[in-house]
Amino acid sequence: MQNSFVIISAYLQESEVKWASRWDAYLLMADDQIHWFSVVNSLMIVLFLSGMVAMIMLRTLYRDISRYNELETQEEAQEETGWKLVHADVFRPPSNSNLLCIYVGTGVQFFGVLLVTMIFAVLGFLSPSNRGGLMTAMLLLWVFMGLFAGYASTRLYKMFKGTEWKAIALRTALLFPATVFAIFFVLNALIWGEKSSGAVPFGTMFALVALWFGISVPLVFVGSYVGFKKPMIEDPVKTNKIPRQIPEQAWYMNPIFSVLIGGILPFGAVFIELFFILTSIWLNQFYYLFGFLFIVFMILIVTCAEITIVLCYFQLCSEDYLWWWRSYLTSGSSALYLFLYATFYFFTKLEITKPVSGILYFGYMLIASYAFFVLTGTIGFYACFWFTRLIYSSVKID
Repeated sequence: MQNSFVIISAYLQESEVKWASRWDAYLLMADDQIHWFSVVNSLMIVLFLSGMVAMIMLRTLYRDISRYNELETQEEAQEETGWKLVHADVFRPPSNSNLLCIYVGTGVQFFGVLLVTMIFAVLGFLSPSNRGGLMTAMLLLWVFMGLFAGYASTRLYKMFKGTEWKAIALRTALLFPATVFAIFFVLNALIWGEKSSGAVPFGTMFALVALWFGISVPLVFVGSYVGFKKPMIEDPVKTNKIPRQIPEQAWYMNPIFSVLIGGILPFGAVFIELFFILTSIWLNQFYYLFGFLFIVFMILIVTCAEITIVLCYFQLCSEDYLWWWRSYLTSGSSALYLFLYATFYFFTKLEITKPVSGILYFGYMLIASYAFFVLTGTIGFYACFWFTRLIYSSVKID
């Protein structure tokens, strides 16, 4: 017995590692060169797009505006082609405008959640060693960001001459969360069926519903009320009652082709960091480089805005004024590539054989892709919204 005590005492030596630093060995990211490569890769994409936008804004667009403003006669104006010809239709409310307002408001809400969460993570308030802390912070922020969702959706709805702001507020508060909650409930029911301890308890589900209807929904209505009471956003040009006929478009300006092309670059700006995020979630590794993630997030915003502006300009020059939904879908299509990459990751990196585990993976990645679609789509929409208002307020309209 005494010999055993001596042997154990020999191993139980005082460690030089302080108790507060006990997680450092696990949180140390040794492959930071790959993350720097990710940032450089994303910056190259941004520089390429920025060059295109600068060429359009400083050369082509400036020349267009100068030429349009120098026209002296009505005959000369009628001979002109390009984006000025659709000035009387470019701000015509799109089809399914109510749904667009809802998705824009939801995107503003999700943007606020991610921005505040990453700022707190960069400042060190959210540690990856606390697995539930990040998710709890995002859920609470989502609830309180409902104020901005209601404001953004109703402001846009009023610009489209809408009057039923309460209906828009209710749908903004319910559409996206209800879709996500329905998928999550089905996935959680599968975990319950497997009698796994990873299932979310019924009490927690009830608390989430209480937060949703008790705090988030009322805040959406408050934001909608404030937004609807604000003066209506005036269009820089008048809209004709009769829609202009859109000429036949070239094959590369086909809406489906244009939308799919537009989503490649935003996804390319984040796909390297996406690998580490998926590894952190599904292979139980820690992701601690929130500084890199914040930089990539800023690059994602710029990339979504610039690629959407470039494609919107080409669309208007082709005398196609249906830019509202296309601006949202152009950058939002990057979510499709995210889901395809998640599928590739499933078959190449994971060794999941049980059907329930596979359903859980694709279910959660579907939720993530849906959220990514709402986020990137809203960024692209507001970029085009600013761009179109800027260029049409810069030309003289007879």
